[in-house]
Amino acid sequence: MSSFCWWEEDVLVLNVLGRPSAKTTAIGKVIGKQLEIFVAERPVRGKATAHMVRFLAGEFQVAEEAITVVFGVYNVNKQLRIKAPNRLPAVIPAQSQQQGWEF
Repeated sequence: MSSFCWWEEDVLVLNVLGRPSAKTTAIGKVIGKQLEIFVAERPVRGKATAHMVRFLAGEFQVAEEAITVVFGVYNVNKQLRIKAPNRLPAVIPAQSQQQGWEF
């Protein structure tokens, strides 16, 4: 894949670069083939990843259970699968339109 995200039917797959111990939790910019996400939680026993999933559930308007961490629970490099997101942050449509994908 040449992008940080792609669709597999109704599932959005995201490659993420987590930035734990940030001042605030927020979606950052695209860095190479990853979407940077700042997390206001320390990286202790997966707490930062759990915090990220809660945050992204709100951003994509899905239940936390709709987000699966494929790999990277204890690592800054992660892959997430988001089942049937109801809303997309601005960075996703802009990148997807460049790739010719439709929503």
